[in-house]
Amino acid sequence: MVDNRIDRYPTRTAERLPLQERHDATVWGRIGNAELAAFDTDGFAIMDRLLAPEEVAEYAAEIDRLASDPDLRGDDRLIVEKSSQQVRSVFEVHKLSPAVAELVRESRVVDLARQVLGSDVYIHQSRVNYLPGFGTGFYWHSDFETWHAEDGMPSPRAVSLSIALTDNYPYNGSLMVMPGSHWTYVPCQGATPADNFRESLREQEIGVPSKADITDLAHKYGITQFTGAAGSALLFDSNIMHASGNNITPFPRSNIFLVFNSVENTLERPFAAPGRRPAYIADREFTPV
Repeated sequence: MVDNRIDRYPTRTAERLPLQERHDATVWGRIGNAELAAFDTDGFAIMDRLLAPEEVAEYAAEIDRLASDPDLRGDDRLIVEKSSQQVRSVFEVHKLSPAVAELVRESRVVDLARQVLGSDVYIHQSRVNYLPGFGTGFYWHSDFETWHAEDGMPSPRAVSLSIALTDNYPYNGSLMVMPGSHWTYVPCQGATPADNFRESLREQEIGVPSKADITDLAHKYGITQFTGAAGSALLFDSNIMHASGNNITPFPRSNIFLVFNSVENTLERPFAAPGRRPAYIADREFTPV
């Protein structure tokens, strides 16, 4: 079938495309939280105490339960490390855990996304990322590039909230971001294989920027890290360039990731992939939170 849509963010092409300026706003609504004041400029904001210590303990116990649940072994929603077979991620966690489902609906959480996106929102994706001691990190990428190419997300009108359930140190694979890089869209080279998600969730090789592009962005924007105590959180734009290094310490790092998309930015057909990814990765119910 011929795709006659105008693709404003082309990617996964045979030839290398130049970096391009973002076509859309970053902040669509009215910012009320002082902590979000620099979101438009930086593309991220840090909340030092989103969860109280007793809540951290509750959610940490819940994600430990999911990681050790024998019923999830063999379930596609549970992703393991290539080498160690340790749990790397659990997807659709807001449907697997009543506690996380309640957290998603709390105003202190969902209102952050509503302020930035200027509309009602729904959960595009939820997951827990476990970075165990001596675990493998996540290479540089823009989430929107993947969501646009493989899920059909039209514009970068989405945000992710990463809630730390363990202390995030500079040395245990904490998330790195390039402040301001959300204003630059980075097309990636190479076609998307069928069922690419089966490999990319364990180690992403398609949809990653070239070393030259990463170098240019790093020199232009610099790199900062999200560090802080358990209970702190990072809200970041879907198009910001981010990564986490390998954790070469014995200190594990785990985070709940909640991806909120605007109900005015619902998914279409993938823009650069042969088929849709499963609903546990890219929800198509579009039910407002």
